[in-house]
Amino acid sequence: MTESTTGMSWRGFIAAAAVLAATAGVAWFATRGSTDTAESGGHAHGAGAPVGVGGPVMLDSAQAARIGVTFAVAQRSPIVRELRSVGQVTFDETRVRTVSLKFDGWVERLYVDFTGRAVRAGEPLLVTYAPMLASAEEELVLAHQLVRDVQGADSATRRGAERMLIGARERLRNWDVPAEEIARAEESGESRRTLEIRAPYDGVVIENLVNEGQRVMAGDPLLRIAELRRVWVEAEVFEQDVALVRLGQRVTVELDAFAGRPRSGPIVFLQPTVDPETRTLRVRVELDNADGQLRPGMYATIRVRATGSGAVVHVPRSAVLSTGRRDIVFVRMDDGMLEPRQVVLGIASDDRVEIRSGLAVGETVVASATFLVDAESNLGAALGAMAGMPGMEAPTPSKSVPPPPSAHDH
Repeated sequence: MTESTTGMSWRGFIAAAAVLAATAGVAWFATRGSTDTAESGGHAHGAGAPVGVGGPVMLDSAQAARIGVTFAVAQRSPIVRELRSVGQVTFDETRVRTVSLKFDGWVERLYVDFTGRAVRAGEPLLVTYAPMLASAEEELVLAHQLVRDVQGADSATRRGAERMLIGARERLRNWDVPAEEIARAEESGESRRTLEIRAPYDGVVIENLVNEGQRVMAGDPLLRIAELRRVWVEAEVFEQDVALVRLGQRVTVELDAFAGRPRSGPIVFLQPTVDPETRTLRVRVELDNADGQLRPGMYATIRVRATGSGAVVHVPRSAVLSTGRRDIVFVRMDDGMLEPRQVVLGIASDDRVEIRSGLAVGETVVASATFLVDAESNLGAALGAMAGMPGMEAPTPSKSVPPPPSAHDH
């Protein structure tokens, strides 16, 4: 074989070895999460890296800069985690009232006749006619007149008249007739056939269920009024974040309609159950709305800042390489080697993650390009494992091989 032929064979051998090494690395990566094989019998053979972790890597400064490797030092301090969730402004259900009657009647006049109408406390809502109410008010007028007429009679007669008056008053009060209307009827001695129904407090009509001239029965809902000086924001947090929220915790609320003007309020309700379909927990935040700018239906973003129970060891999230079964960091040793090390993770924020075991405060880890370092580690481990395989030794060209013929030999 000529030297040229030998050189070609050697280059082919190197290419084949590279392909074989890459194939072995891919196969190792596909199985890196597997456990020890049955042949190991569950015993630890040596103190090397754990199963599924590559070998140490040596990179000089130029190589590290070329692939974008940076480093970070493990720190100990509390981790502040921010939870974000999208919510919606809604009514404070404790400030929603239904206007209804406690007697049968007809709506003779309707002053508030559309949804969304703002009303003030004491403002007339409608006028109703009820025969039984008119009769009860007439009884009140007669009882009051009787009390005055029997002032000179015996005590039994006076007590009987007073009981009639008290009963007539009580009947009207039970039907929610205002005290001023009862006093007017007694003082004037005149009954009215209609009664004016007024708003219980300031608010907005969120539902109108009656029309002018309609007959209504006792208990039928006529109007629903919501007081909006205080509103709720309802949002949902995922099951894994439930531990970060608690009753009374103040959160920040941002609204698209008022960008740059966040509001804050306490969490006033945590749903006692987790939704089995979405795996979320409903959270309710209370907001002051004295200025009336917050309107039910608006979208909002709630931000919950939660601090862990104490100081913990943590590194940048980019420093951790998760394989599905294991979490690995590359630790820079005193001699410059980058050693892969399996760690156990804890809580995480947007940019930091807790290391519960496997790493000490002050140790330096690879903070970026971790995947490229891991690939180099895996390739080195795969080539090292194949070094003793038969046929993998690099052949040395024989010195007895004659030089290739030159052009003058022809």
